[in-house]
Amino acid sequence: MTVPDDNGFPDRRSLHERIAADLRDDIMSGDLAPGTSLPSTAQLKDRFGASNATIQKAVQILKDEELVVGRAGAAITVREHRQRTMRPASFMSPAAPGEPYRWLTEATKPGSRAHSTLLDVRESNPPADVRVALGLADGETALLRHQVLSLDDEPVELVKSYYPMAVARGTAITEKRKIRGGTPALLAGLGYPPRLSVDRVSARVPTQEQFQALALPSDLPVLRTLRVVFSDDDFPVEATVMVKAGHLYELQYEFTPD
Repeated sequence: MTVPDDNGFPDRRSLHERIAADLRDDIMSGDLAPGTSLPSTAQLKDRFGASNATIQKAVQILKDEELVVGRAGAAITVREHRQRTMRPASFMSPAAPGEPYRWLTEATKPGSRAHSTLLDVRESNPPADVRVALGLADGETALLRHQVLSLDDEPVELVKSYYPMAVARGTAITEKRKIRGGTPALLAGLGYPPRLSVDRVSARVPTQEQFQALALPSDLPVLRTLRVVFSDDDFPVEATVMVKAGHLYELQYEFTPD
C-alpha cells in the first residue's frame, strides 16, 4: 500500500521500511527511551495496519541497525546509550602537551573505548569543495591523512583531512604514523594555531566506500561534515571531510546572542 503524505506525494517505500522509519524516529527522539520495550506485535499491527510478518521485518531492520535488542519470544528493548551527541566545538583546541587527540578523550567520557586507525597518508587531488575551501588552484594537490575512528571496536566515523602542501611538506604530517595530540597540536607548534573553525553539515546517501568502511546495516543516510580550520590572517590550514552514520549521531552546536 502506498500512502500519500500531507502534500499528496506518495511514500513509495515498502510498508515494513516505513514502519521501521517511524519506530526509528520514536527511538531517536526519545519517545521510546533506552531500556524500554517496543510496543507488542499486536499493538504495532493495530497502529500500522500491517500483518505480523510485515511487523517482524520492520523490527528486524531495527535489530540490524542495533537500535533494539531481543530474541524470538522475548520483549524487544531499545538499546542503551546507542545514539551519541557530538559537540564539534570540543575538538577545535589543540590537545595539551603529551595528551592524545581530543576526539579520543572526548569520545571516551561516557566510558567507551576509542581509537583511530590510520589508513593512508599521501599527496592527493582533493574533492572540489575541499579544493575551494583551501584556496587551491585546479589540479593543485594537498596532503591527505585518511583514518577511521572507532568506539568499542565499531567503526563510527570516516575521516579525510587535507592540508596545503606548503604547510605539510617537510613536517610529520606527511609521515604515515599517528601524531601525538593530533594534527591540531602539530599545526599549532608549526605556527598555525586554530583561530576559526567552520562546519558545513549535510545528510547524504552513503558512497560505496562509506557504506563498507562504517559497516552500515542498510542504505541509511550519513552525516557529512566539511570542516575548514583557519589560522592567523584567515589562512585555511586544514579541510576535513567527516562522515558518520546518521542513525547513530546528532551534532550539538551552542551559540550565544550577539
